[in-house]
Amino acid sequence: MEFMQENLIYFMLILIAGLSVIFSFGIKLKKKLLARFGEIALISKFSENINFKRYTQKAILLIFVVFFIFLALARPQWGTKLQKITRKGLNLLVILDVSKSMLAQDMVPNRLEKAKHEIEKLIDILKGDRIGIIVFAGVPFLQCPLTIDYAAAKMYLDIVNTSTIPVPGTDIGAAIRLAIKSFPQRGKKYKVVILLTDGEDHEGNAVEAAEQAKKEGIIIYTIGIGTPAGELIPIRSETGSIIGYKKDKNGNPVLSRLDEITLEKIALTTGGKYYRATEGELELKKVYDDILKMERQKIYGKQFTQKEDRFQWFLLPAVILLIWEIMLKERKSKM
Repeated sequence: MEFMQENLIYFMLILIAGLSVIFSFGIKLKKKLLARFGEIALISKFSENINFKRYTQKAILLIFVVFFIFLALARPQWGTKLQKITRKGLNLLVILDVSKSMLAQDMVPNRLEKAKHEIEKLIDILKGDRIGIIVFAGVPFLQCPLTIDYAAAKMYLDIVNTSTIPVPGTDIGAAIRLAIKSFPQRGKKYKVVILLTDGEDHEGNAVEAAEQAKKEGIIIYTIGIGTPAGELIPIRSETGSIIGYKKDKNGNPVLSRLDEITLEKIALTTGGKYYRATEGELELKKVYDDILKMERQKIYGKQFTQKEDRFQWFLLPAVILLIWEIMLKERKSKM
């Protein structure tokens, strides 16, 4: 159980403590005043208007009424309820390169973290579009299916690293083909891919896959992560410190360069655009500005769960106890 207005719980505890002191002091003061006229037990026995047991009962009931009312006001929530969300948008798949070359540090702090930050900022500005995430190295994997739950998409993105795909290599073509399969198959509109990679395609069939995507009505925007000058690929220890650099079979350090030509071809083939990642990330705004101009469809989000308000379970006993307190007479019943 959670309380959405948790601050009211602390106020309630202070109020109950104050009421307890006031009621206790009031009863003691009344007893002290009556003691001036004789024995309290004797006066109470023969007086219809004096019933300290009943005073105490009513005080306790009022304290519990306050307790339950404030619990209700604090908006207790537990359990789940199902909801459906309908929005106007399009389907957007982000393809993220998680190969070892993305550890190169020609982008701060490295290419992969730079790409993840760009995707996170993109998610923040989405308005109604469904987003999914595909990660790839030697093989692709659908990390997050298309969803309008942006918090879930961010969670899936956060756990991505270069160990997510154990198969080495960089197969952009396979990632694009998986994207084609991951979109709804009906219709040839409302489908956009944003590919973030350094462009080093080891299989060499990325443009062919882009042509296949074009036939399915998919527009691909490519964002190059890295620099054409290239950077060495660091090898880190378990503690995170650099212990060397990746080498080829001849023992020479591998220099990973941004392949802008391939990325431009992929984008142009599908009617998209290519941008190189920048520190200011203006390329994100340019991509999203283009996306905003596209026609949108009604998107029915999958059912999702959220905690349900349960204030009525605390308001009901408060009402019952209040009625009980009102009906409870202070006077003794006549024999």
